[in-house]
Amino acid sequence: MAVAHDRGGKDSGGAAAGAGPVAAPSCAGRRGQDVDCDVLVIGGGINGAGIARDAAGRGLCVALCEQDDLAAHTSSASTKLIHGGLRYLEYFEFGLVRKALAEREVLLRAAPHIMWPMRFVMPHGPGQRAALLVRAGLFLYDRLARRELLPGSHGVRLSCHPAGRPLQPRFTQAFVYSDGWVDDARLVVLNAMDAAEKGACILTRTRCTAARREGGMWHVTLRKPDGKEKQLTARAVVNAAGPWTAALLAGALGLPQPDRLRLVKGSHIVVPRLFEHDHAYLFQHVDGRVVFVIPYEREFTLIGTTDVEYTGDPGKVAIDDAEIAYLCNAASACLRQPVRAQDVVWSYAGVRPLLEDASRDAKAVTRDYRLALDADGGAPLLSVFGGKLTTYRRLAEEAVDSLCRQLGRPAPAWTERACLPGGDLFGAVPQNRSVLEFDQWSASLQVHYAFLEPALVKRYARAYGTRIHTLLRGRANVAAMGEAILPGLFEAEVDYQRRHEWAVTAEDILWRRSKLGLHLGPDAVPALQAWLDRHPVLQA
Repeated sequence: MAVAHDRGGKDSGGAAAGAGPVAAPSCAGRRGQDVDCDVLVIGGGINGAGIARDAAGRGLCVALCEQDDLAAHTSSASTKLIHGGLRYLEYFEFGLVRKALAEREVLLRAAPHIMWPMRFVMPHGPGQRAALLVRAGLFLYDRLARRELLPGSHGVRLSCHPAGRPLQPRFTQAFVYSDGWVDDARLVVLNAMDAAEKGACILTRTRCTAARREGGMWHVTLRKPDGKEKQLTARAVVNAAGPWTAALLAGALGLPQPDRLRLVKGSHIVVPRLFEHDHAYLFQHVDGRVVFVIPYEREFTLIGTTDVEYTGDPGKVAIDDAEIAYLCNAASACLRQPVRAQDVVWSYAGVRPLLEDASRDAKAVTRDYRLALDADGGAPLLSVFGGKLTTYRRLAEEAVDSLCRQLGRPAPAWTERACLPGGDLFGAVPQNRSVLEFDQWSASLQVHYAFLEPALVKRYARAYGTRIHTLLRGRANVAAMGEAILPGLFEAEVDYQRRHEWAVTAEDILWRRSKLGLHLGPDAVPALQAWLDRHPVLQA
């Protein structure tokens, strides 16, 4: 999902220092054969990163190439929810909803620092779906999958609930239910980090320009922004290019497309904080769509999303005035405080690559996924069509199961019982305690790192989890943090992101590895980019 920033400017210098040379995976030729890797994954969004992580953890030699930054498109432009998709029950997508609901708590336990439970308030008023229908839907939503962490749904009188005060007085009752919030871009980065720590080679800003089958292998050409090329051989290729999946098949891979993708644009706006409580809202709009209104980054409120058919370049997608007006009107129809276009401090838009189906309406197109295997010529190609953020781990597991069978390398699935980097708050095995006691764990860091401002330690805890100790290793005072490049951004953090998280540009740091760009204003990106240009990362 390409991101259009109304604050912070454009990406600058995709080939800047720190991107690194095109290199073969460290496992090249380890079995004495002329092959660079078992699996080449094309696409550094959530599905590609998840597949790379799973495959590397099963002992496969993996390389991943991404034409831009990790999560530069669809995977950083979601509504940032880990959810079953309550509205998909209307379209009888019970299998998808069950799968997504089962994944919520698996993911929460694996990465409690970048995701957490959230309660959602659905106001109910005249002219909306019948209350009995909503109750029935929530009853099913609560019971389609096992829950240990998330409380069930119930009805509330808004006059007795904090979430009632910001709403228009016509709303007297509401339903409250549970889902989860996630830092989507960091979720991608953590999957890539785990893949790399298990031996995968992660090649950002590296485009696949050609691939052919020959001698039971894939022979692939990879190109960096400076034009340098690397020839790579792989036993299997995964096409996880998101909105570019079809173009990659028809272009570099030279193969027909087995499934047709339907590109749907989703846009979001961010405004100054509209309410003080920590619940989110799900508003039912008059056109039958739902709009989420979510507390965001402490000082803001996130409103989204739209569903608009899209036929343009996925890399140039942007919100338009009609979508801004739609989101403002949808929120204003339910809130006491009107939301106006001039209140918008940031917006982003992107393209969801959805599986084509018989739905006329974009909002009804399935969010499920399909894995298409082409094993002609003895060199498998697995293409990923569709999918949603919440089900990425299951998708990756199924994809790697298939690859292992094709490659004759059987290995058990493992990710359901594994933490993502930084998520091992109380040990390597995911556990409910890490979710339920995160605040206590975070508070303990305030004592350990008392030389830093409490707000900064809290942000580090949320962004990095236990990897805060890597970031701050050997730093016993503020002077050891290095230069204060921008308010709240020390050289130590930038160095960590560049060395461990593939951050290259100011956009990577301020808008994907963090959302500091939202807090620091439009001058932050050029100021940080100038600093990065003056302080290149020395290549090993």
